[in-house]
Amino acid sequence: MKEDIEQSENRVNEEIRTPLIIQKVENGCYEKKQDRCMVYLSTFVAVCGSYSFGSCAGYSSPIQSAIREDLNLSIAEFSLFGSILTFGAMIGAITSGPIADYIGRKGAMRMSSGFCVAGWLAIYFAQGALALDIGRLATGYGMGVFSYVVPVFIAEIAPKDLRGALTTINQLMICCGVSVSFIIGTMMTWRTLALTGLIPCAILIFGLFIIPESPRWLAKIGHQKEFELALRKLRGTDADISEEAAEIKDYIETLEKLPKVNLFDLFQRRYSSSLIVGVGLMVFQQFGGINGICFYTGSIFESSGFPSDIGTIIYAIIQVPITALGAALIDRAGRKPLLLVSGTGLVIGCVLTGVSFYLKGHEIAIKVAPILAVTGILVYIGSFSVGMGAVPWVVMSEIYPINIKGAAGSLATLVNWFGAWACSYTFNFLMTWNSFGTFILYAAVNALSILFVIKIVPETKGRTLEQIQAAINAS
Repeated sequence: MKEDIEQSENRVNEEIRTPLIIQKVENGCYEKKQDRCMVYLSTFVAVCGSYSFGSCAGYSSPIQSAIREDLNLSIAEFSLFGSILTFGAMIGAITSGPIADYIGRKGAMRMSSGFCVAGWLAIYFAQGALALDIGRLATGYGMGVFSYVVPVFIAEIAPKDLRGALTTINQLMICCGVSVSFIIGTMMTWRTLALTGLIPCAILIFGLFIIPESPRWLAKIGHQKEFELALRKLRGTDADISEEAAEIKDYIETLEKLPKVNLFDLFQRRYSSSLIVGVGLMVFQQFGGINGICFYTGSIFESSGFPSDIGTIIYAIIQVPITALGAALIDRAGRKPLLLVSGTGLVIGCVLTGVSFYLKGHEIAIKVAPILAVTGILVYIGSFSVGMGAVPWVVMSEIYPINIKGAAGSLATLVNWFGAWACSYTFNFLMTWNSFGTFILYAAVNALSILFVIKIVPETKGRTLEQIQAAINAS
């Protein structure tokens, strides 16, 4: 009787220790389900940096006339104020990788937030062009660092089945930041609009005290205890992290045997595949015309005969839900299908817009030309938002081995910001040369991007970062 009582008690205790939430896996066994609340919270905190990015990018458009009037700025002074953002972003892009590798992903985001806060305050208190430019340069630097470290941090903390969707939220929040700046900028003064830029920075700075550091970065620098604590915090206290931890450790040990790399070492044959994919996607993303079209949407609509205010509001509203659609599809459809659909839509949008300018220039179907222009621009921005806007950043965060991720990520981000500057700077010159030819040129670049995706870009859906990089190295 005593033995039966003891066995019964043991069974009861065993049942109590059994987790209340279990999930069935394919082989018929049961495992403890991961608690993903901390992953979602960490992603939310990180993408506050993406929203800050969008606020910086969208700031100058709605306040142009008001700020020029208040501070008596010439066209040249305001043009410098607008364009110096990209120079700050290029500096941020160059330094983002080494900084994120040296002080960690959280440290890089904290530093970037500090630059953005200082920049917004300089703009708010500005009494002349110099303070405005210093503030704009500082926010641009913060943008450049955010553009690299946010997608990398999310990719390193997310489970493989959520990585694509969570990383795409980066682009979604950038679009939200731009759209909100466009809309509320028409309702408040330029100084008040600058103060709104402090809100996402404040949330990010405080949130960084709550969320864990990237486990992969902690493993890379040899902080074993912190690595396991961070991974357990992200996956849940009851989750089995042994397999994932072992895979990360094995991969880090393999990388430790490789020599340290600098920017010039990236061009070795062993890294050529991942470098071509990451940099190539950034080239096609920018030289397909996005920043020229984004910065000068109003003038494009005016030139085609469509009301610019109505067109700009539609433009601002449409990109957010379509980017959200892309985020929902990326882990289901995959990276390559979204890029191919996006590239096809970009070609169609450019051709439609180009044809509208051709019709207007030759005075053919005058009433149809404005409709074609607005349709083309909306097809273009919708197609960009669903794939080419977000997916290159997702792929960039996935394909680079962690020993070159800092240097390679900096190079890809630098190329991206250089393309942004080159496209926005040359757009007006190209439009003066030939409006129809400008959009046909962009259509040709986007057609080449489709071939590049088909031939070169690997599918990374449903694989761990270590599996992706092993496959690329093998190829």
